[in-house]
Amino acid sequence: MDQVLIVDGHSAIFAWPELRKLHDSRTALARSELISMLTRYQDASGIHVVVVFDGKGRQTDRAGGKDGDILVLYSRDGETADTVIERIVARKADGMRITVASNDRAELETVSAFGGDCIGLRTLREMLERADQEHRRTWGY
Repeated sequence: MDQVLIVDGHSAIFAWPELRKLHDSRTALARSELISMLTRYQDASGIHVVVVFDGKGRQTDRAGGKDGDILVLYSRDGETADTVIERIVARKADGMRITVASNDRAELETVSAFGGDCIGLRTLREMLERADQEHRRTWGY
């Protein structure tokens, strides 16, 4: 069964002090750094990663798509990242193991009701750090 990690992007940015500080001065750079962190995690773990940000477009915008890229989604105008995440879990949880990372308790309760697993952003951060350490040990840097 495929494993997928879905991350509430802005929730992560605001939960981690160095990304929040970056966001205060350069929003796009904070998103880019989070995407980079999650890409390293996907490379190290083999788990597919999707990050969802609140967006302003007319439709759900996607970035990535090449083999090895994480999937980056932006919600539609008038829609939240939470809504996109919950819709994905509702549609896909029967056929794959989905874990959602967020600090939004209401979102996590909804995800759980749809059959997804839930973790907080502190746990996600620990997972990312362990994957980075393992990658360094494996490759010697």
